[in-house]
Amino acid sequence: MRISSKGDYGLRALLDLAIHYGRGPVRSRDIAERQAIDENYLNQLLIQLRRAGLVQSQRGPQGGHLLAKAPGEVTLLEALQALEGPVVEMAEGIQPSPQADEATILGAVWGGLRDAVEEYLGSLTLEDLAQRKREREGQTMYYI
Repeated sequence: MRISSKGDYGLRALLDLAIHYGRGPVRSRDIAERQAIDENYLNQLLIQLRRAGLVQSQRGPQGGHLLAKAPGEVTLLEALQALEGPVVEMAEGIQPSPQADEATILGAVWGGLRDAVEEYLGSLTLEDLAQRKREREGQTMYYI
């Protein structure tokens, strides 16, 4: 499993939209500034996320981007699959062989890994991440 900058930046953009959910469209320029993402690259990601049905875009002076669903309805698995494709992918040429017990055993390990990662990412929503952000912002740090 490897998460590229595409997955990381795309999730940051979705999290930004989740944090601002219900406040109207968010301009890509504002997301880019807050998340330190090149605006042109961000726009490419937002197009991909719109095609996947995760983001809606509105044109015009009051336009911007919105989540297409409530933050609690968008899992990290769904978002990463839209950005990266399969989250855990077997390398080409790795095929379980009925004549090689080792390959079959390892195939089951890789399948279990994929299932565990997908289950974990499927259990987390953008709302969960937005809640973590709110909790962090609400914490008071005391220095002695």
